Amino acid sequence: MSKNVEYKLEGSDLKIGMKKFGTFGGVFTPTLLTILGVIMYLRLGWVVGNAGLLGAWLIIIVAFLITLCTALSMSSITTNIRIGAGGAYAIISQSLGLEVGGSLGIPRYISQGLAVTMYIFGFREGWLMIFPAHSAFIVDCIVFFCLYGIAYKSADLAIKTQYFIMGIIALSLIAVVFAAYYGSMQIPSEIAARWGTFKGSPENNFNGTEFWVVFAVFFPAATGIMAGANMSGELKNPRQSIPKGTLWAIGVSFVIYMVLAYWVARSATEAELISNYNIMIERSFWPPAMIAGVLGATFSSALASIIGSSRILFAMGQHRVLPMGKWLAFQNKTGQPRNAMIVTGILIFSTMLMRDLNAIAPLVTMFFLVTYAMLNIVVIIEQNLGLMSFRPVFKVRRIIPWLGLVGSIIAMFIINPTISLVSWALMFAVYSVLARSQLETPFEDVRSGIFASFSEWAAKQTARLSHTQERSWKPNILVPCTDASTVLGPFPLLKDMAYSKGSATLMGISSTDKGKQLHDRLKQISDAFNQGGVYSSTSLVKTGTFANGVNYANQALASAFFKPNIIFLSMMEEEEVRKEYQPIIDEAKELEIGVVLFLPHQKALLGQKQKVNVWLHRTTTQWTIEEGAGNIDLAILIAYKLMLNWKADIRLIAVIENPKNRKKAKRYISEIIDLARLPITDTLVLEGDIESSLSEGPYADINIIPMYDNHTDLEYYIKFPELTGTTCLIVNDSGHENILA
Repeated sequence: MSKNVEYKLEGSDLKIGMKKFGTFGGVFTPTLLTILGVIMYLRLGWVVGNAGLLGAWLIIIVAFLITLCTALSMSSITTNIRIGAGGAYAIISQSLGLEVGGSLGIPRYISQGLAVTMYIFGFREGWLMIFPAHSAFIVDCIVFFCLYGIAYKSADLAIKTQYFIMGIIALSLIAVVFAAYYGSMQIPSEIAARWGTFKGSPENNFNGTEFWVVFAVFFPAATGIMAGANMSGELKNPRQSIPKGTLWAIGVSFVIYMVLAYWVARSATEAELISNYNIMIERSFWPPAMIAGVLGATFSSALASIIGSSRILFAMGQHRVLPMGKWLAFQNKTGQPRNAMIVTGILIFSTMLMRDLNAIAPLVTMFFLVTYAMLNIVVIIEQNLGLMSFRPVFKVRRIIPWLGLVGSIIAMFIINPTISLVSWALMFAVYSVLARSQLETPFEDVRSGIFASFSEWAAKQTARLSHTQERSWKPNILVPCTDASTVLGPFPLLKDMAYSKGSATLMGISSTDKGKQLHDRLKQISDAFNQGGVYSSTSLVKTGTFANGVNYANQALASAFFKPNIIFLSMMEEEEVRKEYQPIIDEAKELEIGVVLFLPHQKALLGQKQKVNVWLHRTTTQWTIEEGAGNIDLAILIAYKLMLNWKADIRLIAVIENPKNRKKAKRYISEIIDLARLPITDTLVLEGDIESSLSEGPYADINIIPMYDNHTDLEYYIKFPELTGTTCLIVNDSGHENILA
């Protein structure tokens, strides 16, 4: 059974009996309660005191604008995919792959666990306002076990608990309304509607602060929009519920914050607002209701985070991003991710023992913002790829994700530049680990579309260039064959010729019904190339003539961007096939494609891979660079590739028929080495014809010999392996290689 099928079974059979939630309970309620958190009760007054009502309104608008743009981007992408469990992790994974999704999901999971602990500490501080004699640690433990018990029992119980908490927060807001009705707003509107003086806080003895510092204090209040999306795997219709519930929660919470800022600006003086964090509680009609709101806000935020983080861990387990993935992906009969809950509980309780999270608290906000940035990046990519599959029901203008992305990044560096860099570095570190894990993605993503778009762009830009790209040359080898075994023999050589930037295309030529079998066998060899770091593909041409099959394929590919530039012809093929090599070589010259004729030595094979001989033979009277390097560029380039991958040495050997040309040949070799920047120290000049020189020349593990214009008959070269005692490559340039480039 394939892993794809296995994932589907885990996502269906085990979810029988799972309670599914609608927009109000599954998205709107947890999102709203997370946004209306402790900052609203204990820091909004300080924000208004420093920034003034106008400055506070600007801070709220900017913060919610970043949040709104991200929510719109998230709404767009969730209406285009079948989102599974994990919220933002699922969205990013399905778009950019498991490696990117996991690089965000793992730190995000840990940061949400830390967020639960901070919410517990916040609840404790509110509790100690009422009962100062109680033990802080005992209060933390009791709150943790209450939270964990509710979340472990079921998400349904958690949602019902949040309904109760929403009632408490509504009661606290009613206490504000009654306070305003009964005359709390004593400060005139013209005085309240001012720009702040930014005098600072009790912690810095009111030595002043800045607008962006105040913004950084408030902004975490606007980072709760993922609470509903984290429930994506347990929603009846996430495609509708996530956009609708999230946007309504943002709209309602924005109005509440704007109205509360106006109320507190008219209900207390600047001095009271900046010095007393409890000013909203004291100015309310019934302070106990506000204290209950603080407790409810922290409890609900912790509850939403513990449920959301366990769902992220569960989703990563489903996709085997983490070790013990199958165990983490376990669900009970009602669909609750019990094992993920156990791990999450251990994480939260462990962080509780640290007792002080102030040093790493900004990291929590940073990973929210990194998530926002990545969601916007996903939409930007999808919008610009122009893929037919991007058909979101909820469409947004192109500027929206850009505003969300830029706003998120700016907010990160405003809040804490150092922690911002640390969070991005941590995400890239996790990505590098996951990228080496060779994760098997159980769904399609847009990475192929991204790469294809880059390729199309590159092809268009290259087509505009007037010069051939000799400096960017790399071997793209076409290997035609009638028998897969003839590819297995030179497989190591082909791999070393192409690695690491080249490619190998295996073309099966068949005139019988065995073509399918040949193609399947070549596909296995192609997979071996890919696993070895060489891009490879396969094709099958059904034709009665080997030469026609190869030539027609090359003619068809002549206008392609990624076309083969080397034809690799193996003399291991049957004699009938080898007889058709000459028309292929002739056509390759017309099409300006290089040719490599593989002549294996039956015993020596590739030897020890330590020495490569490259033979130079000039039929002209002058050995000069001005005449051109001749038909040696491809031979030397192949030798250089083998030198790199074998860690071998290259020996350049010149063959001269006239002894008077010895000095010219030596100078010619020196110029080639110098201008081509080749790490070659071993050179030799031999007198005589090529055949006697090959038989008398120094030993090498492979001999590379340029094809000679006066010897086009392939039978002439068949004896070369016996003359040298090694495997030989007979090479003919395409005209587009240039060793001097």
